[in-house]
Amino acid sequence: MDRFDVLGLGAVAIDDLLYVASYPPADAKASVLRRERQCGGLTGTALVTAARLGSRCAYAGVLGEDELSELVVANFVREGVDVSHLLRREGARPIRSTIIIGVDEGTRNVFSDRQGFVGPDPFGLEPELIRATRVLFVDHLGVAGAIRAARIAREAGIPVVADFERVSSPDFPVLLDLADHLLIGLGFASRLSGRSDPREAVRALWHGGRSVVVVTCGAEGCWAVDGPDDGSLRHQPAFSVAAVDTTGCGDVFHGAYASALARGADLDDRLTFASATAALKAMRPGGQAGIPDLATVSTFLNEHGR
Repeated sequence: MDRFDVLGLGAVAIDDLLYVASYPPADAKASVLRRERQCGGLTGTALVTAARLGSRCAYAGVLGEDELSELVVANFVREGVDVSHLLRREGARPIRSTIIIGVDEGTRNVFSDRQGFVGPDPFGLEPELIRATRVLFVDHLGVAGAIRAARIAREAGIPVVADFERVSSPDFPVLLDLADHLLIGLGFASRLSGRSDPREAVRALWHGGRSVVVVTCGAEGCWAVDGPDDGSLRHQPAFSVAAVDTTGCGDVFHGAYASALARGADLDDRLTFASATAALKAMRPGGQAGIPDLATVSTFLNEHGR
């Protein structure tokens, strides 16, 4: 069985990006400055990030035989992500998203169509594949399959890195507890924990079954804990950059973190590395198109004395 650094199972997408001068209010018209089509998705972008950073990655989710599925597969192959364990199901397809980016602020709004997206197969994934990876990457889509895979990984001592944005199923709390490297944005962290302060939210989400909890706060950086005592709380400031497009920055952070974890970096180095990678992505337009490679991240960190 092939051994991978990062194995991903969850969301992949085709993103149609529309760039406008500024995001319009309701009932207004706006001229499109340009449009692009790229691959995306929580797991898809994380895997491409990890691959560009030198990790050996594989996607083992479910896709169909349609044109959009083939675009995703071709993109993975081009980026060096293994698709030999991909499962095909009739009628399945990737998520299709329209993303409107206001170039004045570098922010974006995402409109997703999940019709036909299956997520990880609850039965078809070989346990040996999961046991042969260094890091399992899951998100909140396809909860039943993700739970089975996460249980196999945890029993084998393999870390489970999670990118969750919402409660997507009645069984989601089970998957939430299985994630020992929980990396989530402040908005969802606040909803889960009932705490608006990221320092309180990250502490509330940690428990003895976790290795690390990270709450990301955009330009305010991120907060993390890796133990029960107050001394484990740490803050990673965001790198100050001129943001052009924040599409995919959170997914890039996750992928860079998973890549660093797979190569054995400690928590401080993982957070610094992931923050730098996400900052560099924000400086370039597009989701996956803006992801830097390892040499670019290393140069950036050296320039910032890291």
